Amino acid sequence: MEHLSWEQRGQKAYVTIQSPPANALSSGILKDLEQVLNDVEADSSIKLIVLQGEGKFFSAGADIKEFTSFQKQDDYQSLAEKGQALFNRIEQFHIPVLASIHGAALGGGLELAMACHMRIATKETKLGLPELNLGIIPGFAGSQRLPRYVGAPKAYEMILTGEPISADEAAHYGLVNRVVEDSELEEATTKLADKIVAKSGPSIHAVMKLLPYTHTSQFNRGVDQEAKEFGNVFGNEDAQEGVEAFINKRQPNFKDQ
Repeated sequence: MEHLSWEQRGQKAYVTIQSPPANALSSGILKDLEQVLNDVEADSSIKLIVLQGEGKFFSAGADIKEFTSFQKQDDYQSLAEKGQALFNRIEQFHIPVLASIHGAALGGGLELAMACHMRIATKETKLGLPELNLGIIPGFAGSQRLPRYVGAPKAYEMILTGEPISADEAAHYGLVNRVVEDSELEEATTKLADKIVAKSGPSIHAVMKLLPYTHTSQFNRGVDQEAKEFGNVFGNEDAQEGVEAFINKRQPNFKDQ
């Protein structure tokens, strides 16, 4: 795996995104993450996954440059559906997945973190869904998961403005479990993970089966619709302008078409 690595430490699997400088989530990283889940699922000794990013960020979003290689709208919808399926698998995984977040969790990075079962962030971390700044929308179920944590009014604000929030504000809304100093992230992550893996494996598995029942069928309907809208939006001129502006590091000139 070129941009992803994982290692087992006792009964924990540490999975690290390694795609500097932004740890952008390319289709290759998503494929590698799928393989990691397969590997971990085959090892009954592992009771928890820690997901983290190498370098300055957890993940600053999807790989926008990859979008320029797509030829038709169906390509965008297909990418969204693949990402959604993977993140749904993480959310429904048989053992807990703990996101250890630093720097930034933006766009696809936040969507990945929200699919995890718990999140620890550093005080300097920024979290947000800035897709509308590019003339597009979240595509990996961000429009559906974010309201679960922060409520509909705050989700509208975050998605429609594209502005990130601080880790402290995220904790206030329940988007992250706890906030620590940057120097304390590794210790805090290990401490929480160790408390969990000390519990009985069958008990952990039972809880992981039970809690997803709190999700309604409407979520899956919303996720499906998001993928369709993600594909549709990329048929607009504004989406092409937004992606081009992002790559060229300039402000987009949207024409509402």
